[in-house]
Amino acid sequence: MLAVLSALPLAVALLGASKPCPRNCQCYDSDLVDCRARGLAHVPHSLPHGTWLLDLGLNSLAELRRHSFSGLWSLRVLVLSDSGIQLLQPQALFFLSFLEKLDLSHNKLPALPSDFSHSLSSLRELHLDHNRLQHLGSSSLERLENLEKLDLSHNRIQSIELGALRGLSRLRRLYLQANQLAALQEGTLTRLQGLEVLLLGQNHISKIETEALAPLHSLSLLGLERNRLEHLKFKSLLNLRAPSTHLQLSANPWMCDCDLHRVFSKVLRVRRLHVDDYENITCHAPLQLAGAHLAWVDGQLCMAETATVLVITVTVLVTVIAAIVMAERNRKKN
Repeated sequence: MLAVLSALPLAVALLGASKPCPRNCQCYDSDLVDCRARGLAHVPHSLPHGTWLLDLGLNSLAELRRHSFSGLWSLRVLVLSDSGIQLLQPQALFFLSFLEKLDLSHNKLPALPSDFSHSLSSLRELHLDHNRLQHLGSSSLERLENLEKLDLSHNRIQSIELGALRGLSRLRRLYLQANQLAALQEGTLTRLQGLEVLLLGQNHISKIETEALAPLHSLSLLGLERNRLEHLKFKSLLNLRAPSTHLQLSANPWMCDCDLHRVFSKVLRVRRLHVDDYENITCHAPLQLAGAHLAWVDGQLCMAETATVLVITVTVLVTVIAAIVMAERNRKKN
């Protein structure tokens, strides 16, 4: 009797794996199921339980309903790109505890449900690029403790709630380019000590708070090109403690003045910081320098300030000498 009971789970698994392939899909040894571009309006119900890879891209799913993937314990790769998805219902992704790669790119998602990550603890790669996301809440991604790559590029993200990324302790690559972020705040990147690549190009970033980059002890590439940076604090970049970090800073509306010259002069002297596109950094203001390469004019940016200091110094000296001469003349008269 004990032997019969112990054999039941295996029998159930074999029975589940023997499910026929869903109509309009193609199955390969019940491990790989191809339902791509089949005009599907919902996730098929009769998927083999042993499915390892499921491709549902290029369909017309509109929404993912509750428990859409019930019973797919073996699923490791799930592709849902280009399927017109506008809504993820609560618990839509439950039962995917062993999923390692999820592709939801090129859909129409305006937000992620608060329980989005609750059954995705094994996920290593998540693609959410080319959606309509506007905000990252503190709970949507909190349980993705094994995630290594997160692509959020080409959305409409204006804000990232403090703590939204705190659970991603193993994250290596974070793509946030082509969004609408206005600032990089302290606390946003907390606990991302292992992050190696951070791409923030093509946003609206005009401010980087002093301690915003401090947690990034392993960062090798920081992309900040095509933002709205006019000035930069040297300490903001100095707080990067990684052994070697490459920076991309071109195509920003830089205000070329003596302060900017000092910042870049210091940055270029820090051995662990490398400005890859320094030769392509151009001035936006003042008007007389618009379009000029910073590398060509940076040595002249402090000349006017130096000349002003010299004029003031000479004026003071002349005044002091004149006062001394007058005092000596008055002493002799007396």
